[in-house]
Amino acid sequence: MNIFVHEKTKTFHLQNDEISYIMTVLPNGHMGQLYFGKKLHDREDFSYLLEGFIRNGESGEYCAEEQEGRHAGYPLDCVCGASMERLRLEYPSCWGGDFRQYALEILQDNGSRLTDFAFSGYELLPGKPRLAGLPATYTEEDGEAQTLVLKLRDETAKLELTLLYTIFAKDGIIARSANIKNTGKRTVYLERALSLCLDLPDMDYEMVQFSGTWTRERHPKVRRLEQGLQGIESIRGSSSHHQNPFLLLRRPDATEMSGEVMGFSLVYSGNFMAQVQVDTYDASRVLLGIHPDGFSWKLSEGENFQTPEAVIVWSDKGQNGMSQAFHRLYQRRLCRGYWRDKARPILLNNWEATYFDFNEEKLLKIARKAKENGVELFVLDDGWFGKRRDDYAGLGDWVPAKELLPEGIAGLSRKIEEMGMMFGLWFEPEMVNPDSDLYRAHPDWVLSVPERKETLYRHQLVLDFSRKDVVDYIFDSMAKIFRESRISYVKWDYNRYFSECFSRALPADQQGEVFHRYILGLYDLYERLTSEFPHILFESCASGGGRFDPGLLYYAPQTWTSDNTDCVGRLQIQYGTSFVYPVSSMGSHVSAVPNHQVRRVASIATRANVAAFGTYGYELDLNKLTGEEQEEMGRYTEFMKKHRELLQFGTFYRLKSPFEGNETAWMVVSEDKKEAIVGYYKVLSEPNKGFDRLKLAGLREDVLYEVSGKGTHYGDELMNLGIITSGDMAFRTGDGYSGRGDFDSVLYFLKAE
Repeated sequence: MNIFVHEKTKTFHLQNDEISYIMTVLPNGHMGQLYFGKKLHDREDFSYLLEGFIRNGESGEYCAEEQEGRHAGYPLDCVCGASMERLRLEYPSCWGGDFRQYALEILQDNGSRLTDFAFSGYELLPGKPRLAGLPATYTEEDGEAQTLVLKLRDETAKLELTLLYTIFAKDGIIARSANIKNTGKRTVYLERALSLCLDLPDMDYEMVQFSGTWTRERHPKVRRLEQGLQGIESIRGSSSHHQNPFLLLRRPDATEMSGEVMGFSLVYSGNFMAQVQVDTYDASRVLLGIHPDGFSWKLSEGENFQTPEAVIVWSDKGQNGMSQAFHRLYQRRLCRGYWRDKARPILLNNWEATYFDFNEEKLLKIARKAKENGVELFVLDDGWFGKRRDDYAGLGDWVPAKELLPEGIAGLSRKIEEMGMMFGLWFEPEMVNPDSDLYRAHPDWVLSVPERKETLYRHQLVLDFSRKDVVDYIFDSMAKIFRESRISYVKWDYNRYFSECFSRALPADQQGEVFHRYILGLYDLYERLTSEFPHILFESCASGGGRFDPGLLYYAPQTWTSDNTDCVGRLQIQYGTSFVYPVSSMGSHVSAVPNHQVRRVASIATRANVAAFGTYGYELDLNKLTGEEQEEMGRYTEFMKKHRELLQFGTFYRLKSPFEGNETAWMVVSEDKKEAIVGYYKVLSEPNKGFDRLKLAGLREDVLYEVSGKGTHYGDELMNLGIITSGDMAFRTGDGYSGRGDFDSVLYFLKAE
């Protein structure tokens, strides 16, 4: 890992064993992008990569302005052949001759949005600096990464722009962000401040986005890049069920195992925009950051604004190679704290077992049976506080309901611990019901517009987390419960989007800050709680997967992947999620049948085999199962306890896509490649089916592996010939056996001899 600085040519080359990222200072002082891709040898002069724009049939004897006539923009100090709209730029601002989409827009007091940031210096830092108030990837030792800080200045507007580039020692990873500071006396307004711009010299890519809605999140959608704009966004106040803050560009010949792939991920939980613009010369511009719609940020003298971090991963080992780099980074250097490296406890959540219909006696009965079946963590979901007996009331009143829990949460948590289990609790701290003591006392604490109707979703409103007094109140309410009780886990829910994004605590010229200030307030609350209560395992949730993003992984190392607990639906959801998020981050449970979302009836085996590739837990009342079913559940629980470290932290490979046929397959491999577990799933039974083979990945070619039910095979056989899977749709562990039919599956366990 090196950052080479060539003073003579003003060139910067970030390089590790995988990649090179090369920039230069252009003649007008702007930063130009020269190359991003597979590692190149360093040299002092890469100026040949800065392409001119003389067209066929032109002599080159005239300056560029004459060559291209009136159609291209040039500053007065232009260099021949260097039209601003043709150059590849690092962080373009609006206007100034570049007519493409841009990263930065600043409204000044004279009404102009024109800025001109010229290079003014640089700094090299070991490791990686933290971003104040924002989640970001990090290093634990300086040798893990190196950071280039580029400094640019607009002398006329008295503005400073700082661009941060961190290259990690391992994998093809670059982390980027920007900081804008007002060093003058005149107030300005940021209208757009994105985290990343990357100009690429061609358009020969397929773009993959991850789209959906509630109960079918993060389904991959593929399109060829074409001239014009293509992209995704959220303006819902959160990253959303509908689009994920992640884009993938791949060469058309790229596969899961080979070919050039780039992933772009935003470490942020609010409104975002991710887009690719292809110009009419077939060059591509990737932009990623906070969505500019509804965004404005007032910068007075001396104030600065820090953008969220964007992470780029480049791989020539296909989509799996890119995903594995993200998994390693986010698992070990985005997630933090006590639970980061620990296998997750097997839990039982009471929600689908009882919904709001429970009391302490009923909960303890469910918990006792869970303990008998090897469960380690009992979680009490919604309905334990205030007057919360349905969706209509109580949100915001975080006081235990004594008529349900005579000794409160403190008493119940003590009784659960005395059984030998940990205790977890549900909160939805960002919301309030109008029928609540909190709302009656503070109706101004919600996001709403004066003299306008408040819009209810799920009978609730959004608290104004852009206000410190609101965040302080919620912190005090939650911390009181944590201090009095024995809480090991928190499920943090968020069940509606924003509709009236207006804060009564901010003046008119700062209402464009509310969306972002809300997210900063959310991060502040998480930071304070995780700091005081470091041993609590937080699992984020937003009606399932509505806020599954890297920003929250910084505080909560796992996320409830979807409210859809149907194992067949989860094949697609977990498959799509795996493109950027590690298995250890995916909350996944075995639920009751008929499934509560789609009414499907699937075997315990397949429900468990899907949930095994996640944090694993139960969403049902085990008392309602037969003795035989409880026995089978117990075997799965023991299987997970034995293998969960491998399943949650092993190297993950996608083998067969649920979006391309009747079968899904994936696997995890231990770091030393001595063990592996393969999940193989068929949705519908097929009559008189021919022979099937499943090719594996990630094994050692010359190692002999014992494959459960399949004898011994060398790694090269398993990867090049595959396992003959015909007739194997049954899971075996001890005496456990699932019948064949629709929605069937098998897990193969591999161990090196």
